[in-house]
Amino acid sequence: MLLPINIEDLLNHRKVESNRIEYKKGWNPVSIYHTICAFANDFDNLGGGYILVGVEEENGVAKRPVEGLLTSQLDKIQRDILQYNQLIEPFYAPRISVEEVDGQNVLAIWVPSGVNRPYTAPSDVTSKVKKPVFYIRYGTSSVEAKGEQLDELRDMANRVPFDDRGNSEIKLSDISPLLVKDYLMKVDSKLQNEDLVNNLEDVLEQMDLLEGPVEKRCIKNVAAMMFCEHPEKFFRTTQVDIVIFPDGRENNPDNIVELPTIKGSVPTMIRDTMSYLRTNVIKEQIKKQFDDEHSIRYFNYPYQALEEAVVNALYHRNYNEREPVEITIEPNRISILNHGGPDRSIPLEEVRKAQTLRCRKYRNRRLGEFLKELELTEGRATGIPTIQKKLKDNGSSPAIIETDENRAYFLIDIPCHPDFVKGSLSNVVSQVELDKNEQLKQNLFQVVSQVVSQVKGADFELILRTFLALQEEMAISRLMNVLKQSNRTRFRKTCLNILIDTNLATPTIPDKPNSSKQRYVLTKSGRQLIEDSKTK
Repeated sequence: MLLPINIEDLLNHRKVESNRIEYKKGWNPVSIYHTICAFANDFDNLGGGYILVGVEEENGVAKRPVEGLLTSQLDKIQRDILQYNQLIEPFYAPRISVEEVDGQNVLAIWVPSGVNRPYTAPSDVTSKVKKPVFYIRYGTSSVEAKGEQLDELRDMANRVPFDDRGNSEIKLSDISPLLVKDYLMKVDSKLQNEDLVNNLEDVLEQMDLLEGPVEKRCIKNVAAMMFCEHPEKFFRTTQVDIVIFPDGRENNPDNIVELPTIKGSVPTMIRDTMSYLRTNVIKEQIKKQFDDEHSIRYFNYPYQALEEAVVNALYHRNYNEREPVEITIEPNRISILNHGGPDRSIPLEEVRKAQTLRCRKYRNRRLGEFLKELELTEGRATGIPTIQKKLKDNGSSPAIIETDENRAYFLIDIPCHPDFVKGSLSNVVSQVELDKNEQLKQNLFQVVSQVVSQVKGADFELILRTFLALQEEMAISRLMNVLKQSNRTRFRKTCLNILIDTNLATPTIPDKPNSSKQRYVLTKSGRQLIEDSKTK
């Protein structure tokens, strides 16, 4: 592989500090693997280091012209490296590159900070008896970590959550300046005034979203979680799946409605998930009390309880797991499942009590900080108490939490208010009637998805129902009445205009948009979409 920096910069101590470079006149695997282990442990968080084999040192400076290595030595050295890498625990493989310097071969070994530190290496990789030792850099030397240094090194595994680690696969082009801008504006940061198109890397640096040495900066995982339009490129199956069992999973498992997958950055997934639940699931009732002088307002599911559960699922999810966050809607409950259960520091009996889960270690601490800035979470073990309080205030039963001994998953069941249980899904099912024709649903989603993704608050399920309704001409007032919509401006922007922009629907009097006789109906393309679906 190629070095992320010019070899001359290493030989002349340009851009890289001297304590991150070590010169070796010849191949000495014992001392070299002490240094590889020390650089991988990166005790001072400097970004690892470089070892140049074939370069003699004189008073801390590379002696020129370099000694170099014979071509015949290179194959054996590289075979040795493959063998000795297996002796590092946990496994670690440095990057190697053969460079030409002063007409000679130099073996450059690049050792980035390891993501699974701390590491041990044998005190002598060539010995039959291999004693594992923790090595760290002390100035320009590699030494054994002892006492407080060893305690601190061991604790590093607990101090670097997954989301705060650099990821060399994430490129600057993967980060959306628009999403960064949107976040900075919402939190009212002064960085919102920066030129994010031309200075995105500088802004990410100021937001502490980069790590590693100056010549090879890595973008942290949390940056992709927050500001990448397609984080599933790096964290497989990062999505929310919503599944409806109109008759209940146990009563009729064959009657199932699967909604389009929700993808995007974590804030986008939270927003779109809650938009669907708020529009299509959450219902309100008002009961008169005390001779009609007072009334009680309550819901089948309090919005704050659902929001807290959705945010927690995406916040505490294990982004290494290839499993989605799954929301299952039944007549009597909503279940939210995420893979990556509560930390083992929380006793299992406390999880089952479903009251307060106090955790000493967070899987995605930085992600929680960003969500807190957006006022989506407090990040102080208040999620479960908030859910239970909102349910109690609503007159609902408490939520139930489930996990397993291995803490592989976290499942929360949020009960429906008893007054809504009978037929609580009838309205939801009618709103997704189109799902009975899966092919039509897929075809429609394919046509409108690009426009939907660009419209804030767009509701695909509402678009589906509107598309069905427009098989006959309808005035907007009648259309909104059928679809139980009250905000005309919002309905136009997030639904009707999308169908018009994608040439699936059209006004009957296009040159007089405000005519009292204006109606809307499917276009020829819209009707053809239906016919095409019937033939597949």
